[in-house]
Amino acid sequence: MLDRILAFSVTHRALVVLLTLAAAAVGALALLRLPIDAVPDVTNRQVQINASAASLSPLEVETQVTWTIETALAGIPGLEYTRSLSRNGFAQVTAVFRDDVDIYFARQQVTERLTAARHELPPDVETELGPIATGLGEIYMWAVAYAHPHGSGATPVDGHPGWQSDGSYLTPEGHRLVGELEQGAYLRTVQDWIIAPQMRGVEGIAAIDPIGGDVKQYHVQPDPRLLAAYDITLPELVTALERNNTSLGAGFVEHNGA
Repeated sequence: MLDRILAFSVTHRALVVLLTLAAAAVGALALLRLPIDAVPDVTNRQVQINASAASLSPLEVETQVTWTIETALAGIPGLEYTRSLSRNGFAQVTAVFRDDVDIYFARQQVTERLTAARHELPPDVETELGPIATGLGEIYMWAVAYAHPHGSGATPVDGHPGWQSDGSYLTPEGHRLVGELEQGAYLRTVQDWIIAPQMRGVEGIAAIDPIGGDVKQYHVQPDPRLLAAYDITLPELVTALERNNTSLGAGFVEHNGA
């Protein structure tokens, strides 16, 4: 058999060279298209459920939250097993599915089971699904900073957005930032309301987790003496603040059936 192959190769040298080049071309094309990863993601298909209950101890979280969620997930098609973690005010349940189960189908089933079991959880417990990502997924990190930190090297132009001659920073919205606390909070605001919404539209991004910076907040610090002087209780103050922050859409008025 080997003699015939050698004789054929010698007799048809041009054909053998063409076949060799074609095989090399096919191999090179396959090599360029072959998905190769130095650290392949071998994580199974899983859906994470995070539940927060600030007022519960680890034992109460385990008995009232973790056990309830695991029981609600039982019987989902393709579910292999669940594992959980219960801590002070926090519970995490991981549902592991077979590799042939579509991840979006699995998340839909988990969401439906959580909705059905919502009345069995304590009233102050909030649940949410984790992102479609694993511990071996790629992580890209970036930092948001001023072009000229603390105004170093900048040319101040008073009245225009940017660093001012008095050391403050004027935002494009017209807000003057004085001090590192306000300037750091503005960077976090830019990250959360400008950069993050645009990054979420990029294909392949599962979640965006901000780290650092000061989140802008509004605090109401009531004066007990003034509340007593005006005969206002704390529950009434809380109710007034909630009503003040309620946003209602346009409606219509019915009068005599018209």
